[in-house]
Amino acid sequence: MKRLELTPDDLLRVRFAHSPMAEVVTSAMALRSGSWEHARWRARVAARVSGLDVFWRVFAPPTGAIPDFLSPVPRTARPTLPDELDAIAATPPDHVAAELHAAGVPCEDPAALMPTLIEQIRRYFTGALAELWPRLRALADAEIAHRTSAAAFPGPRALLDDLHPRLRWDPDALRLDYLKDAEYPPWHLDGHPLAILPTAFSGRHAWILESGDRRALWYPPRSVHAVFAAAPPPPAPLAALLGGTRAAVLTLLATPSSTGDVAERLGLAPATASHHLTALRDAGLIVAARNGRRLDYRRTDLGERLTSLG
Repeated sequence: MKRLELTPDDLLRVRFAHSPMAEVVTSAMALRSGSWEHARWRARVAARVSGLDVFWRVFAPPTGAIPDFLSPVPRTARPTLPDELDAIAATPPDHVAAELHAAGVPCEDPAALMPTLIEQIRRYFTGALAELWPRLRALADAEIAHRTSAAAFPGPRALLDDLHPRLRWDPDALRLDYLKDAEYPPWHLDGHPLAILPTAFSGRHAWILESGDRRALWYPPRSVHAVFAAAPPPPAPLAALLGGTRAAVLTLLATPSSTGDVAERLGLAPATASHHLTALRDAGLIVAARNGRRLDYRRTDLGERLTSLG
């Protein structure tokens, strides 16, 4: 069990963000572990990233502990991969060497290793995550919007309510129960912000990072299963009300998705997917929001209530 002791001032330092490198780290762990929830994704991408020798030497070290310098705490809510690679590249060489040594990856010249490592992280992201990235970011954006909205009442502590089954409040602390019965010393923010990072590839787990001035908590966002699972069938009452295809579209939008995402996952022509999305939007069941160059659709509160029919 880990216990993060929080003062009222500490709650004002809580920040939500979505980190590309958190997804890189946890997805690499998912590839190594063979986790069942990522089986379809793993079968699709494993061959694309198998030849990255330096990447896998660092991300699959003998100790199993991936070095902390590969997980920079975001300085903005929506950092890009280049932003975070710049932060990694700026890590002092002696710090890199010490963390690699602790992970069981001896490195005599970290300055020479770093350009190859960063290039292979880019190649890994392209092969393993790029096709999913718009969905991963839309999922994180929706999760952050939900959390910040929920905190409007009853207050900031609601930001952390129901984040994860293994997380719970004490009167003055946030407790994380690990799978192993191990007790860790209490830890504190010590004046640093706490970054809360919804991370799709964290699977069923929540993770705490405490290193130097970095404090972060990774956890799986709501509806994360929809990113990796086959499109779920709609509830029968919903299909009877809306029709099978339109109900399937609304059910799929547990994760914010574009017209192209809907068409691909349901096997529809783009024009057909667009027609159903427009009808659902006109009925007040979904809304559209610009996400960079994409237009993503998500369910409204009314759409959420309808999908609970069953």
